[in-house]
Amino acid sequence: MTTYVPSVIASVRTDDFERQIDQLFGEALRAFSVSESMWTPACNVWEDDNGFYIQMAVPGWEPTDIVLEMNDHVLTIKGERSAQPSDERRYHLHEISEGRFARFFRVPDFVDEDKVSATQKQGLLTVMFPKKEEAKPRQIAIQSS
Repeated sequence: MTTYVPSVIASVRTDDFERQIDQLFGEALRAFSVSESMWTPACNVWEDDNGFYIQMAVPGWEPTDIVLEMNDHVLTIKGERSAQPSDERRYHLHEISEGRFARFFRVPDFVDEDKVSATQKQGLLTVMFPKKEEAKPRQIAIQSS
């Protein structure tokens, strides 16, 4: 079973020391963020027999406002959109995120990065990395003697 570490730098690791290092790095990045318009979309990360998935909640965002980049087993998902003109609005509650975001995910070695795909439906961006054939579970036939 893989482990998901919720932070700005998210990793799929089972080693506690490496997980703590990633968490400290993520906290340091947040501490130096000077923009109040930065926000962090909620994410789910999971795997099944066929692939590894990263899902991000980005309701109201257009696919053209979001950029996905792969570099050295790290997926970067970032986006930026301008705030809507206020027309002299006086908000009583303002929870719909605007501005910019960036999330980083270290993807495991058992995925095929060349076949990654992404879809966006009903406010959820889903990035799917298929597993390499050798990483997929397989059944072994039992020979009778």
